[in-house]
Amino acid sequence: MRCLYFASIENYQSHSKLSKTEKKFLRKQTKARHTLLRHEGIESVSHATESLVIANGGLGNGVSRTQLLNIFERYGSVEALLMPPNKPYSFVRYRTKEESQKAYVALNGKEMVDDLGQNITLYLNFVEKVHWGDLRPSVLPPGLMIMEEIVSPEVEKILLESIDWTHNLVDENGLPDICNSILEKWLTEGHIKYIPDQLTINQYEPGQGIPPHIDTHSAFEDEIISLSLGAEIVMDFKHPDGHTVSVMLPQRSLLVMTGESRYLWTHGITPRKFDVIQASEGQKSGIITNDVGNLTLNKRGVRTSFTFRKVRRTPCDCSYHLVCDSQRCHQNETLPSFPENDKKASELEREYVHRVYEEIAEHFSSTRHTPWPQIVAFLKALPKGSVVADIGCGNGKYLGLSKDIYMVGCDRSQNLVEICGERQFEAFVCDALAVPIRSETCDACISIAVIHHFATAERRLATLQELARLLRPGGKALIYVWAMEQEYNKQKSKYLRESRDTKEKKEHLNSVVIPGTSSHNSVCSIPAINDLKDGDYNTNGVSNSKLPVHTNRTSFHSQDVLVPWHLKKDSRRDKGSEPLKPIPDLVGPHDPSTVFHRYYHVFCEGELEAACRMVNNISIEQSYYDQGNWCVIFKKL
Repeated sequence: MRCLYFASIENYQSHSKLSKTEKKFLRKQTKARHTLLRHEGIESVSHATESLVIANGGLGNGVSRTQLLNIFERYGSVEALLMPPNKPYSFVRYRTKEESQKAYVALNGKEMVDDLGQNITLYLNFVEKVHWGDLRPSVLPPGLMIMEEIVSPEVEKILLESIDWTHNLVDENGLPDICNSILEKWLTEGHIKYIPDQLTINQYEPGQGIPPHIDTHSAFEDEIISLSLGAEIVMDFKHPDGHTVSVMLPQRSLLVMTGESRYLWTHGITPRKFDVIQASEGQKSGIITNDVGNLTLNKRGVRTSFTFRKVRRTPCDCSYHLVCDSQRCHQNETLPSFPENDKKASELEREYVHRVYEEIAEHFSSTRHTPWPQIVAFLKALPKGSVVADIGCGNGKYLGLSKDIYMVGCDRSQNLVEICGERQFEAFVCDALAVPIRSETCDACISIAVIHHFATAERRLATLQELARLLRPGGKALIYVWAMEQEYNKQKSKYLRESRDTKEKKEHLNSVVIPGTSSHNSVCSIPAINDLKDGDYNTNGVSNSKLPVHTNRTSFHSQDVLVPWHLKKDSRRDKGSEPLKPIPDLVGPHDPSTVFHRYYHVFCEGELEAACRMVNNISIEQSYYDQGNWCVIFKKL
């Protein structure tokens, strides 16, 4: 691209002989300048200075320090290159204004290839003030230790070669002998306090990660240790007050979490192909500082983690009671139990589905605005003039998709139905178990994210039968329910444990519901082992009848769960009814949200199909997985 330099932006804008290409560049440069000012507070100036801000050229969008230095040092003496962590911009400061102007003219609008192999265009502006960012000193979270070179390259090779990825279920033979010998050595040397009895092995390709989480207090003892093999990685730790510490875990290093770092701080790995690390040599492990003058990118390799834990056999009595599930269970006896009969199921649904949606309707609606493509395709494929019922329509996001079909919606939530009315959609309040529409009058029905809110298999079957009743012969129903096998990661995973665990304890860790049964204690094959991540294993909910509270953005480990909804402040409709008592959010004193819990029964693979086969006079046309849901289309015969 041919670039011009003008002493001021105003002169550039008033120039009457700009080419079409140059005008396009000017628009994009102006947009970049406004974006930096609006979102980052970075103000550019119209006159030349020694310092430039480089939009589109930062650690946050895959550009390394070496790349920028190689480019900008061609035009003068670079005194400083400042690259804020996780930001898509950088600052470069030259010794003189003349050198800065030279780079401005030569590089503005220039394309370069980032470390991901993608083409990006640099947009430069002069700045007087350089933003250094937050440089407050950081320390490792209390109780966190990292030991480098804890095993030799030879032992690393043996450990990696010992993994049999073809068997992903619990290994009845216990931990490998080589692991036992290593653990004994670490115990003798004082690196760990006791011998673990459970091991999770995960393999992460570049771009994969772990959602932030705290290992469940009641499931495992205080000490959790993780051995990093094959490649280094940066793990992020976050305190409830929002303070984040990024920690480098070198290849063949051991991470030990105890006390506050284990019980209070979340830990996770951001899914990306590059990590931000210190550019200077000498720091292998520990904190990644926010020194913007000493950060660069490091390409990730394939990392395999051996994470060891010891199963807890008594309630947790840690000092972090606000985030401890053992102690919160004693303090909060209002959390429901699994329903023993239809009456109890109805009561559970009323309190933990119906009333919750009335409370969160406005906020819920604000998050539900984009129709899913396969549902849109189903509706648009219907013949012109079709009559369609959306059972559990929510805020009505599917009701106005096509003018060629007539759609009517219904929902159990009065507040959600009112939102439909405000949008000029036809909708009414009713229960999906008893829809006041005449039999065989609908050409199609959809039920999106509804049936998983019913608390017994019998009640879920009854909703399917109700959908079939509404359809005319030849009519079709599309059903979506949450899947147990939600794909948060696709890294390899293997779970092992000592064989001395009792059969009861194994069922406690691995039980899910058999399709077609109403008991939450029945055991079927384990569907989600492949998706296990460091720290995601939750053993709540089987040894007693209390429903476990699911941790958002992690794999499911029980089919019947309470899923938190974080209600933003001032987003609740006031209808005069007695409000539910929200549970205070535990993520920190500065978070203005409260938490409500919705009941879900998440479906195993094949479970929805099995339930549909119990409905008379229908045939299953299609079943598939879509965006964390199991989906079925059936036809009325």
